[in-house]
Amino acid sequence: MADEVQNTASDVVPQVDEVVVVPDVPQAEKSPAAAAVGKEPPPVPESDEEPVKPKQVEEALETEVSKPDVDDQEKVPQSGSFKEESSRVADLLENEKKALEELKQLVQEALNKHESGGLAMPQQPEAAKEDEKKELVVTENEKKEVVVTEDEKEPAKEEPKDEVVTDEPPIPKTETETETETVAEAKKEPEKEETINLLETEGIEEKVAATAVSDTVEDDGAKTVEAIEETIVSVSSSVQPEQPAAAKEPAEADVVLEETQEDAKTEDQVPPEDMSIWGIPLLADERSDVILLKFLRARDFKVKDAFAMLKNTIRWRKEFGIDELIEQDLGDDLEKVVFMHGFDKEGHPVCYNVYGEFQNKELYQKTFSDEEKRQKFLRWRIQFLEKSIRILDFRPGGICTIVQVNDLKNSPGPAKWELRQATKQALQLLQDNYPEFVARQVFINVPWWYLAVNRMISPFLTQRTRSKFVFAGPSKSAETLFRYIAAEQVPVKYGGLSKDGEFANTDAVTEITVKPSAKHTVEFPVTETCLLTWEVRVVGWDVSYGAEFVPSAEDSYTVIIQKARKVASTEEPVVCNNFKIGEPGKVILTIDNPTSKKKKLLYRLKTKPTSD
Repeated sequence: MADEVQNTASDVVPQVDEVVVVPDVPQAEKSPAAAAVGKEPPPVPESDEEPVKPKQVEEALETEVSKPDVDDQEKVPQSGSFKEESSRVADLLENEKKALEELKQLVQEALNKHESGGLAMPQQPEAAKEDEKKELVVTENEKKEVVVTEDEKEPAKEEPKDEVVTDEPPIPKTETETETETVAEAKKEPEKEETINLLETEGIEEKVAATAVSDTVEDDGAKTVEAIEETIVSVSSSVQPEQPAAAKEPAEADVVLEETQEDAKTEDQVPPEDMSIWGIPLLADERSDVILLKFLRARDFKVKDAFAMLKNTIRWRKEFGIDELIEQDLGDDLEKVVFMHGFDKEGHPVCYNVYGEFQNKELYQKTFSDEEKRQKFLRWRIQFLEKSIRILDFRPGGICTIVQVNDLKNSPGPAKWELRQATKQALQLLQDNYPEFVARQVFINVPWWYLAVNRMISPFLTQRTRSKFVFAGPSKSAETLFRYIAAEQVPVKYGGLSKDGEFANTDAVTEITVKPSAKHTVEFPVTETCLLTWEVRVVGWDVSYGAEFVPSAEDSYTVIIQKARKVASTEEPVVCNNFKIGEPGKVILTIDNPTSKKKKLLYRLKTKPTSD
């Protein structure tokens, strides 16, 4: 009790291994970080592997997650060594700068192509257009240029004879040769027509097959199988047999050009109001470079692939109705499943995905019992993400990615087909339309079965993706989070001190490791009258905690603020105390760790002036 007094101050302080002295200077407040955004964690695929025993996997998990170093601290796995790339153009490699400029040029050409401002494929050079017209519409004159029959080759061989000087007289033709030549001349036109029709049919089939294999539409002339068939049928039916070839060519060219433009508008064009993405107008300012870099990195700086991805994303956003979705009220039933809380040490907003909430059968049925409810969950997830993304800083060098924390404690597991289906759909949409928005994926409270699944799918992930993943078992989850997120930003339920109360997320927390079977003290010197308030937490507790005030004057008495007592892990996670100080002295906190495991001690304090 605070009123208990001992005779001398010198006999009060116990013998300890370590003493930490905290200056009586108020701690500097941290500047609040920018706002936040969330994203869906990867789904858990089905596994046909034999189940791994929990004990074996837990040992492997802890070995993989952390290794002791010289300071007796745990290290995160090498898979979490991802270093985020710069969003500044000046920091890019030369080939990356070139790719960005090429992509910007493609986007600009696409925006300029139609007066409406729709995003379509850029126009081809004139020479390429002419070649494609010849492939799609083969006129009589073009057929003669492209298809050379055997009958046409004979005169070609005789043409140079006029230029060759020879003294020998020409050899007269025999009667048989003359008759053969006359018959061939009579059959010449029908044979040519049959050859042209055959080659045209084969060319159409090859063109259709090639188009069916292609996944993306390239250049103005590129069309789907149906578009090619319709174009050829339409142009073929419009040809009049009695019309001269010279008169037919311009008309057919006009038909092809009009149909090509119409197909481009139908397939590629997006209304002008959608020429911005996540609230950033394309090519309007330097923020657009950051957006385009996301698409380039998602496609390994392959410009055409990145441009196709951008086009598909803009088209999907229009079809999905993103702008309307943001304004809809989809309820708050899932606010404990996915939520934003705090920032990591680099300023990235942190999104928590808590799958254990779906152990609530009522919530699970309400969310996943049928396709309509799963689609509503999907729309809610996309709405949550869109609202958060729009608050990110897309300026070069700004924070435009997030950190994902995936809590797998009491996760429903692979047997929940409905959850797996919904998560798979969400993941696919996020991968296709939200590139490069995750700075790091941290999995905590990882169960034994998830490690087995991860080992199965890990070979299919790129090295860059794997480097963003960090896994931690239940006993290492809090310490793993502290490596990326300051303790004052971590929610209390995950081992931190972030909660409503006297302290804010900007009030810094001091972290100290208490060695096994050791006693640790922390001192708060005070030189003036004030009210001292502090918070203390030992991750996992099972240690003894006590607090006392020792005046500076030799003839003063030590005051017991908190009598030493053992705090169990099942008790309150955070201990809050305050003490009114009327004379210079120091407050001493004592942590006695009798266990064989080291403990993480967290504390912070603040003072308030008092007139009494």
